Amino acid sequence: MSTACKALFLDRDGVINRERGAHTWTVEDFEVLPTVEEALVEARMAGYRLVVITNQSGIGLGLYGNAEVERLHGLLAERLARSDVHVDDILYCPHHPSKGRCLCRKPGGLLLEKAMARHGISPSRSWFIGDRERDMEAAGSVGVRGMLIASNDDLLPVVRKILNNP
Repeated sequence: MSTACKALFLDRDGVINRERGAHTWTVEDFEVLPTVEEALVEARMAGYRLVVITNQSGIGLGLYGNAEVERLHGLLAERLARSDVHVDDILYCPHHPSKGRCLCRKPGGLLLEKAMARHGISPSRSWFIGDRERDMEAAGSVGVRGMLIASNDDLLPVVRKILNNP
């Protein structure tokens, strides 16, 4: 029997915060979707680790820097903590595909592999919720089950479906 834990991997833009159709790096543009906190509380109560995996290609384009992304992620962590939700990790790829290939950009699975190694996560017990096919490809490349949702969809019923189908 494996002692590795299970995790819920989540894309950021369109799953946790509103997908605007443009890069999101300012506090003013960062809107957490309505049922995210409740959904993550339920996932944590069911024993899931929570890991955010996101492409942040605006860094590679020079639109913003790591500091802006870290600031938003800090604010997200603080907001979730007010609901007693602890996010275990937030990993992001800063590269833009026009600048060359990298292994960390989804659909690559390197960031998921890194999180699994760092936190002792079992891929076969874990799920990735994303709003793009590249999220599903990243999940599949490392043996994690994927759940494709529409951008800005209600996260709570999706998480409940996963919790009822571990």
